[in-house]
Amino acid sequence: MSNRTYVIEVIVENKPLARDPEGETIHHNLIIKGGYNQVTNVRAGKLLRMSVEASSPDQARDLVKRLCDDLRIYNPAAHTCQVRNVG
Repeated sequence: MSNRTYVIEVIVENKPLARDPEGETIHHNLIIKGGYNQVTNVRAGKLLRMSVEASSPDQARDLVKRLCDDLRIYNPAAHTCQVRNVG
């Protein structure tokens, strides 16, 4: 089986109970001041989109999960990390 290129997204966010100063700033200084009072909370995060050569979507996703853990792309004590195939 030959390799294909898959697009994998990694979403890194602060854990739910951790403060999120960036999200709080966006919420208070932009959204609320802009008159969008219906928005009650904002959580900021990071999105990484990687193109990965692999023989299957699962193999591509597993490779990215492993590299996120091995290379400390996120801090497991403070962040959550989601890895998903998008293409």
